[in-house]
Amino acid sequence: MALLWLRFALACYLLGLVYAFVALTRTSDLFSRIALHAASLGMVFHFVSLVEVFLSDHVVWASVHNGESLLGFASMTFFMIVYAIYKTISPGVVVFPIVFFLTFVAATGQQPFVFTSAVPQKGWLIAHIALIFTGYSALVLSFGASLLYLLQERRLKAKKPSSLFGYLPALEVIDQIGYRSLLLGFPFMTLGLLTGSVLAVSTYGSVNFLDPKILLSVLMWAVYMVMVFTRWNSGWRGRRAAFLATFAFVAAIVAWAANYFSVMHRFAAS
Repeated sequence: MALLWLRFALACYLLGLVYAFVALTRTSDLFSRIALHAASLGMVFHFVSLVEVFLSDHVVWASVHNGESLLGFASMTFFMIVYAIYKTISPGVVVFPIVFFLTFVAATGQQPFVFTSAVPQKGWLIAHIALIFTGYSALVLSFGASLLYLLQERRLKAKKPSSLFGYLPALEVIDQIGYRSLLLGFPFMTLGLLTGSVLAVSTYGSVNFLDPKILLSVLMWAVYMVMVFTRWNSGWRGRRAAFLATFAFVAAIVAWAANYFSVMHRFAAS
């Protein structure tokens, strides 16, 4: 049933994906509202799916498909929080396709993936997954805001009016969305890495910082920290902050891909 609910959510998210492509050429308040309501309904189905997974006696906490499902839901939750504050659906142009892709992979995967090593402390694992994915979700939203900022800035300088040009919020609003996403997500990412270190020590007795997953995760966190520091202390804004957020998002993707090459944090077919 959890998979069925997830596929219902995927069908709802499909409208958000269509909206993202349509918004690049034209705007429609009616379609925007439809896409928003569909995404909200999709979140309900998605939440039910996650609850059923959580209550299952055979849940695999380290399953890559469960992880992608959780990350998609967390990213959509961040988007809804931003919408509630700023009343703009524009970040959905980036967030909706990412959420759809994550949910699609989670809903269509036939072979589950699990960690090769058993984790003795399930509570720490749950905390690690929840914290780290919240940090990832903040990066997704920050990345979306950075792309919108660069697009809006380019069109303003070129003085080329378009439907999307009028649809995007002011540069200051987009910049604030990206900045506040970073501030909110950084503590979660930090705590997620710390709980992961506790798990590594309890499972292996030590942390191998030369392991690809560990090394790239630390690098991603360092880029995240530089972003927060430059925004908070040095006053970096606009284009430089947008490029840095994009680089951090790429680093996060590389760190995720390292799961398939790591010894300590590796996904393998069950």
